[in-house]
Parts: sequence; structure tokens; C-alpha cells
Amino acid sequence: MLKGGLNQGIQMLSVQPDTKPKGCAGCNRKIKDRYLLKALDKYWHEDCLKCACCDCRLGEVGSTLYTKANLILCRRDYLRLFGVTGNCAACSKLIPAFEMVMRAKENVYHLDCFACQLCNQRFCVGDKFFLKNNMILCQTDYEEGLMKEGYAPQVR
Repeated sequence: MLKGGLNQGIQMLSVQPDTKPKGCAGCNRKIKDRYLLKALDKYWHEDCLKCACCDCRLGEVGSTLYTKANLILCRRDYLRLFGVTGNCAACSKLIPAFEMVMRAKENVYHLDCFACQLCNQRFCVGDKFFLKNNMILCQTDYEEGLMKEGYAPQVR
């Protein structure tokens, strides 16, 4: 979640040869390059618009930047510093705010932990999974559980 941070767009613009050079918000020198970046309503050299933590060139890592506490940050560092962390519903270990996750209702999982909790089958994109009694189940284990309970699932 990105609470409290400002998500801003970055535009790459061609410098028109007949225009007066713009001043860079990062180094205060005139921008004489072929391209410049526009972000936070200011103009920047491509080398001057960098993440305050990792020093990556923000124009190269995407079209957004984040600002908070007078810092200009890439998405990863913004999440690392200010993002909300939580625990994996399967292994109970901490999930860093910048890590990709899987969600099932209010449960959150590491990608590696998102598997059937009976047979450990990993799910691929498009696979069906079932959430029963807060357990992730593959279709086979879900249907076997229904059979044991005395009723079969409706097949359509």
C-alpha cells in the first residue's frame, strides 16, 4: 500500500533546438541534452533525476516516482521505507512491503508459499484453487474433501 506518499509521473521530452535551454532542478545547470525529464513540475537532466536511496536513474526504471519526507524515491525504495508489511498466511514469516504476493480474500502469501496446503502442488496462472477453512486447496484435494463430507461438488 502506498499511504501518504505522492506518486508522480515522469515525462521524457525532446529538447526543441529553437527554445531557450531550461534549468535542471537537480544540478541548476542548463539542460543542453537532446532529451530532458519533466517531473514534479520541474525539468531535469536524465542523470540528475535519481532515487535518494539507491541512486537509480528514475527515467530508466519506470514512469513514476514517489516523494515523501523530502525524498525522491523509486517504487522499491519507497515501499521498503514506508510500505506496509505483513505476515504470510501459510508460513507466518514477514513479507517485505516490496515483495510480490498472492492474495486470497484477506490472506496474503509469499509467491513460494501459495500452494495446496495438503499436497504442496504449486499453482500456475489460470489454475483453480479453493479456500476452505482458511486453507488453500487444489481442485483434487478440495473435491476429495467434499466426497469425504458426503456430498459431491456440482459439475457444470
